[in-house]
Amino acid sequence: MTTYIARGSPTTELSQSDLKAALFDCFDTLGPRSKVLALPPDFTRYHSMAGPLTCMVYHYYGPRLVDVMPALGTHVPMTAEQLDRMYPDVPRHLIRRHDWRNDVVTIGHVPEDFVAQVTEGIYRRRWPVQLNRLVWEGGHDLILSIGQVVPHEVVGMANYNKNLFVGTGGPAGINESHFIGAAYGMERMMGRADTPLRRILNHAQEQFCQHLPIVFILTVIGPRPQGGLAVRGLFVGDDYDCFRQAAELSAQVNFTVLEKAPETIVVYLDPEEFHSTWLGNKAVYRTRMAIADGGHLIVLAPGVAAFGEDAQIDGLIRKYGYRGTPQIMRWVETCDDLAGNLSAAAHLIHGSSEGRFRITYCPGRLSREAIEGVGYEYADLAGMSARYDPRQLADGWNTLPDGQRIYYISNPALGLWACRQRLQSLQ
Repeated sequence: MTTYIARGSPTTELSQSDLKAALFDCFDTLGPRSKVLALPPDFTRYHSMAGPLTCMVYHYYGPRLVDVMPALGTHVPMTAEQLDRMYPDVPRHLIRRHDWRNDVVTIGHVPEDFVAQVTEGIYRRRWPVQLNRLVWEGGHDLILSIGQVVPHEVVGMANYNKNLFVGTGGPAGINESHFIGAAYGMERMMGRADTPLRRILNHAQEQFCQHLPIVFILTVIGPRPQGGLAVRGLFVGDDYDCFRQAAELSAQVNFTVLEKAPETIVVYLDPEEFHSTWLGNKAVYRTRMAIADGGHLIVLAPGVAAFGEDAQIDGLIRKYGYRGTPQIMRWVETCDDLAGNLSAAAHLIHGSSEGRFRITYCPGRLSREAIEGVGYEYADLAGMSARYDPRQLADGWNTLPDGQRIYYISNPALGLWACRQRLQSLQ
């Protein structure tokens, strides 16, 4: 097991030339390969630098790169325009769609006793290990899993083997993994590398995937003080230590600890990236440890036109709504449709304030009736955007002309925010 590249710090700024040189040196070290599969993220991780890295993989391997499968998880397939923007140099005929409902194989199970042990008894069922058939049966001599390590609500820190078992996984594995994280408590996990679900995924990889030639290409992306984003780290390897180092840097770069809990947080959702509350509720997940009790979260969501990423999940969200953990857990016990889609149940838990703060959605393409029907408050996007103008606000603390003090976040997918006092109470 080897970490080939471990380069980065909170002040490092890697250019595309730096990334290309490091990556090509690594590929030289790996030796000749003739059938390569790349597993980059989809457009919801546009800022991960995975797009340029995937293009670099194509430039190095050429015709030996035979398959590129965006790790969609449960997300909708990328559009032609998104593919062109994220992977401009990759020929379209190499792109494969991950059909998470149908084109997967169950390769084994993590035992019930192991799951119960790592979840402290909160979940007591064996966990199904699922992968897309192309990953499992494709006969590749190199599988490159590409993506960004950043705080995450389900597994603590995104990427590494989550990109395999969730990004290219199937319904049972995805549903149960999300529910495990929700039942255990996302505030106990976010921003941490060692979590119950991560231990389950690690166990699955160790037991079932040692023969697969998987190498992980992991980035850490952080903000520049003067604005914009910088690549703060590049980590490449086939072992957990590679991920651990990336996660440690991400915790320094992507985790903002505030000395005072904001009474009002305003989050902007880029319409090119966020089309549903399934994705857009990162505004809730990533700020919940920061906002004051009784505070107000305002979500400016010009591109949000749906709740779920597919019709089935969208229907479940509309039916049950974001009603808080106790109610959702009761419904899971009594309602077959929600019990049969545990990732939807987990999402409903994640997207609730648990009654601790207000959530007001300002969607571009959902009605007041729809928003209030799932348990959120509604406000007009135009009016709220005039008061909280994303073009005028800077990330962090802002004082408005009338004296209101707010905290603004331009992209919730890029970090995690917490108030120090609340963070200490969770430890």
